[in-house]
Amino acid sequence: MSKKNKYSTIDYGSYLGLDKLLDAQKLRSEDLQENPAHDEMLFIITHQSYELWFKQIIHELDSVIRVFKSNRVDEKNLGTSIARLERVSKVQSLLLDHLAILETMTPLDFLDFRSYLFPASGFQSFQFRKIENLLGLDEASRITYGGYHYASPFTEVQQKELLEIKESGTLFDVIEDWLERTPFLQFKDFNFLKYYKKAVEKMIAKEQEAIKMSSYLSEKEIEMRLRMLGTTDTYFESILNPKVHQQMMDEGKFRLSYKASLAALLINLYRDEPILHPPFKLLMCLVDIDSNMTSWRYRHAQMVLRMLGRKVGTGGSSGHDYLKSTGDSHHIFKDLHNISTLLIPRSDLPELPPALKEQLSFTYSRSVI
Repeated sequence: MSKKNKYSTIDYGSYLGLDKLLDAQKLRSEDLQENPAHDEMLFIITHQSYELWFKQIIHELDSVIRVFKSNRVDEKNLGTSIARLERVSKVQSLLLDHLAILETMTPLDFLDFRSYLFPASGFQSFQFRKIENLLGLDEASRITYGGYHYASPFTEVQQKELLEIKESGTLFDVIEDWLERTPFLQFKDFNFLKYYKKAVEKMIAKEQEAIKMSSYLSEKEIEMRLRMLGTTDTYFESILNPKVHQQMMDEGKFRLSYKASLAALLINLYRDEPILHPPFKLLMCLVDIDSNMTSWRYRHAQMVLRMLGRKVGTGGSSGHDYLKSTGDSHHIFKDLHNISTLLIPRSDLPELPPALKEQLSFTYSRSVI
């Protein structure tokens, strides 16, 4: 059988499947009450738009994960991955704007049809759970509602798919593996931590002196600020001492491995080296995506509070309180945010030896171990 002519004509509506798409808005209020609720159309279209954009996000995340699962991540693939992650971030920003459109509906407008939605809920969005799993949301960090597992609303086939995503390697997993393979971690003649510790001590000493010499702080305030400032034996020890880092991982305070954290710190500190621009940009994309997820959760929680007050959600959750708590806890790349705690001034950066600058490349190979 011959293939169809790849240049055969197609019209706009058929290509986009508009007959199905535009016929997919079924107002329950139209079937269940005499006067349809006008704003139910907005509610449906907004959520359908979300699901379409969720599909695009999944498409992008799948492709990036595949790139980082390969043995080599060269500069071309790194650039492609950055572009796709930036697209995810842009889509997330658009989804935040969707909430502003939905808020043109007043609480009374929503009550015109809300009673017809039980027990449907946004918690039943399978694609949103896929996105959380693809990004790498840690199971231990999840806040459940009603004592039920997050996957309980879904079919066995869907639950299996969610489990396979986690087991086959999430974005968090492949990025951690990539960071651990960065070549300068194997560079024997560059004792970065030795020079870094000296720079940290210099920075802290300078800040301690500024606090002590302050003319407007009381002795009690000086003591408090010095204690808050800490020393190399406090939060900096997590990067100076692998055992301390492991202990903090065991306590659930860190998730990213020591080697990956060290690589992320190096990339952040030496971001001005031309060859480290793409890796740094990639890490910032992940921070942006994580921040956008958190912003959306908080914004969603505020919208629910505005619309429903303290009413229970249609899916049985505590509504606003549940959504707000997920914003507090459902961080995925928190360790990348926390790298900022470990940064030192550019003027104090240990100088990279010429040989290291020469050997750095965009290609991180599993064979280099």
